[in-house]
Amino acid sequence: MKYKYHLRPEYKSQKLLIEIFSGVENEDFFSEFFDSIVEINPKVDRINDLWMNDEYILDIKSDIGSFSISKDIWDLAFIMTENQECLNQINLLLLKDQNFQKIEVNFDDYK
Repeated sequence: MKYKYHLRPEYKSQKLLIEIFSGVENEDFFSEFFDSIVEINPKVDRINDLWMNDEYILDIKSDIGSFSISKDIWDLAFIMTENQECLNQINLLLLKDQNFQKIEVNFDDYK
């Protein structure tokens, strides 16, 4: 597996996010991520380069809704959206991709 991720709650929230915590430093990360979700037709709407903390946030539009993916200097990536069904669909696509491995977490750790 190239990439490992958690589907987990945001801190002190009921909302879920996807945290990709292994493999993000790979130069092919973004292309392989987009390949894994190609069936929802993701299109980059805007790229925000937060130079103060070397973070990139891509705003994405897709057939199942809008979401954002951020990548930071600690080689973590986060997929976030208000549309939790969109997040669930992305998770299902990642589960089918051999490059991605979901690692279960204890939701109580994020309260």
